[in-house]
Amino acid sequence: MNIIRTLLVSLLLPLALLGQSQDARYVGGDISLLPEYIKAGAKYYDNDGKLIAEFLPWCHQQGMNAMRVRLFVNPDKYKELHANDKNEENRYDPNACQDLEYILPLCKDIVAAGMDVMLDFHYSDTWADPAKQWTPIDWEGLTDEQLYQKIYDYTKSSLTTLKEAGVVPAFIQTGNEISYGMLWGPLGTSNPKKTFMGSNANWDRLGKLLNRAIDACREVCPDAKIIIHTERVAKIDVLTNFYSKMDELKVNYDIIGLSYYPFWHGDMTQLNNALNALEQKFPSKNIMIVETGYALRWQVPYPDITDHTNIWPISEDGQAKFAQDLVNTLEKHQKVDGLFWWWMEYNPYNTKLTGWYNAPLFDPMNGHATKAFKVLCSFAREGAGIGGVFEDGGNVPEVWFDLQGRVVNPATYHGIMIGRGQKRIAR
Repeated sequence: MNIIRTLLVSLLLPLALLGQSQDARYVGGDISLLPEYIKAGAKYYDNDGKLIAEFLPWCHQQGMNAMRVRLFVNPDKYKELHANDKNEENRYDPNACQDLEYILPLCKDIVAAGMDVMLDFHYSDTWADPAKQWTPIDWEGLTDEQLYQKIYDYTKSSLTTLKEAGVVPAFIQTGNEISYGMLWGPLGTSNPKKTFMGSNANWDRLGKLLNRAIDACREVCPDAKIIIHTERVAKIDVLTNFYSKMDELKVNYDIIGLSYYPFWHGDMTQLNNALNALEQKFPSKNIMIVETGYALRWQVPYPDITDHTNIWPISEDGQAKFAQDLVNTLEKHQKVDGLFWWWMEYNPYNTKLTGWYNAPLFDPMNGHATKAFKVLCSFAREGAGIGGVFEDGGNVPEVWFDLQGRVVNPATYHGIMIGRGQKRIAR
């Protein structure tokens, strides 16, 4: 009988609890630039200021169980052609450097640390998002029929390479933020092949591209869950229309993936309404927040953001409050089983690296894990329940939990806590 069962019996909790097996929840972050920070000598510290010896095992110990990694087709080719582009929006961004050779050792390290991999295909040589979904340079000039075959071949080849190296992604995104389609015509084209609500143009093309990519995923990684990722939480009618189109086109996916950033997509009421709409219209689909984040030192530098500092101040405590409000909101929705923080590893401390986002889970001024880190991890633990907190028996993280498996602060919590192989009653 492991430690948790012993404690539950000693506390006279119902024996039925011991046999419960709730659906797992997944928590982690997009850590695609971690190798660059490690190479640059970045130092990461825990919440108490203790140096973290091994980043990924430490994250897993804290409660994270999956990590997201993005993949571009040929970022070097994009760099070659656009390093000095006069249009800043199209200029090569060194943060978009993840080709297959780059991500392979990172994915192996994630697996070795005991976590699952979420692979995010961008199907571009650079950032793919609602404003740009540019076809890879080497794919330009292909007809749509040729692109259907190309996306299948590329997806299959990439996954085969990963699988042969011992990496089988648990989750695969076939496209990144594809609310308005993917594989648009060459950069700068006046008529990119976009999809919009209310227009049937290009929907059929998008469905064929997705299904061919998914065919490759099913063949190489049959147990992987396929995610279709959008970011229209702020426009619920557009959001639900997109997934209705996926049903009409018979796109064979498993999970609705969402980006949610409050400065673009609204407050928790807006998110809650979007989740309600998705659960009602698509009850067979689970939902994941595959990207989220909130600043802690300075506001995210975009001209079009909405200021929510009256709700969540730009501070470590404000970021932690955002994370807690987000966890509380997601817990109301049974179909939501994943939460991932974007660019959580950003850490210029002690390095010459820079970045533009500045909303990580490590304080960029000192490298310390923020309070929001532990809050985020609590989402996975609450999904597992108390029986799932220490499933290894002896591998006990250095945090405290209440009897539902939620992270608590021992300095302020009143009641029974479990942690570090002990139970404590705080009155």
